[in-house]
Amino acid sequence: MRAFNRTRNVGLVERGRVADNPLTRLRGLLGRDALAPGDGLLLRNDNAIHTVGMRFAIDVLFLDRAGRVVHLIRAMPPLRFSPFVWRARDTLELPAGTIARTGTTLDDHIEFEFL
Repeated sequence: MRAFNRTRNVGLVERGRVADNPLTRLRGLLGRDALAPGDGLLLRNDNAIHTVGMRFAIDVLFLDRAGRVVHLIRAMPPLRFSPFVWRARDTLELPAGTIARTGTTLDDHIEFEFL
């Protein structure tokens, strides 16, 4: 999966995975030591996340059905719970610093290419 911020004309994810069932969403990024630049995880039909059991911080984009950013979290540390974002349908987990590096902000439009 690839993710592209159409509003800012910048790539977010080059080598992404999709978690689209309860088991893959539960596993998420658990067991990984880091999330490399260009990596990401798209959690389909998920409007809240946690970083319990993770060993690194992540940036998080909450997206509505149209792919618009409706909430974001910069550098969410391990052992935390996000709020429920009622307007969100999907969640995109990114390496910490991606939001700042790309200038991604609320209302940006994110497009996906599924490989």
